[in-house]
Amino acid sequence: MQTLTDLLKDPTIIKIMRTTLWIVIIGILIMFLRKLVKRRIADIAYRYKIQKMIEMVGIFLIVLIILLSFTLDNLKDYTVIIGLFTAGIAFTLQELILSVAGSFYIFALRVYKPGDRIEINGIKGDVIDINSMYTTIMEMGEWVSSDNYSGRIVKISNAFVFKGPIKNYSMDFPFVWDELNIPITYESDVELAKKIILHVAIDHLSDYIENSKETWKEMVKRYYIEDATLDPTIAIKLTDNWIELNLRYITDYKRRRVTKHELFENIEKSILETKGKVSIASSTLQLLKFPLMDVRMKS
Repeated sequence: MQTLTDLLKDPTIIKIMRTTLWIVIIGILIMFLRKLVKRRIADIAYRYKIQKMIEMVGIFLIVLIILLSFTLDNLKDYTVIIGLFTAGIAFTLQELILSVAGSFYIFALRVYKPGDRIEINGIKGDVIDINSMYTTIMEMGEWVSSDNYSGRIVKISNAFVFKGPIKNYSMDFPFVWDELNIPITYESDVELAKKIILHVAIDHLSDYIENSKETWKEMVKRYYIEDATLDPTIAIKLTDNWIELNLRYITDYKRRRVTKHELFENIEKSILETKGKVSIASSTLQLLKFPLMDVRMKS
């Protein structure tokens, strides 16, 4: 009992107990506020932001309390202690510090937000969660073609926002340019083929074109960027086997695969209605017969 009493009188033990008590109180307060926000705020996006803000403020307070508890009493050695402590923390917890700093950076500068489609560290997908340490992504691609979910959920350290490029498909300009190639035979009516493809593209993409033009005007005002052609365009390429018509168009970043499928389907139907004036080309192989040979056998 005497040893326990002496231990409880130790200033260092008192500091640790007091600091631990404050950490527990802050942790309980964070959980209470998160539950309160969940009950009171109906809007999912706004509720998510408030909950993450509470979490980050709580972590900041905990770190601040730990620093103040072990440095404030010894003001003479304050510089030395802080220097050694900072050096040790920076060396051993550099990834953790970068991750926490990355989360503040992501929220403060709107690098991306939940619901955005991004590509970071070679991984592409939709952001489904951002916390103080990790960004959680519903992965796309890998063994699955085009913009389809693979089914895997990937957690990426927030520190990666300082280490490489972040490709955001939906921030400021939620449209992407895409292309499809239609091969036609050399015997086809090229001008008719161009008219068919452009008509289908404009008819199918009219809503995207109008919306993208309004958004692009805002982009030109905000960034140092040249004006771009948003209407569908066609470029012709001559190959050894066929004439290739390259259609370039703009579409919603979430409907790239569906748009390409619908364009191909409608273009094929329109070409079939020309009754041979335009024909889709394919690779062909021509077999040449060998010349007749007269073979005589001598006995």
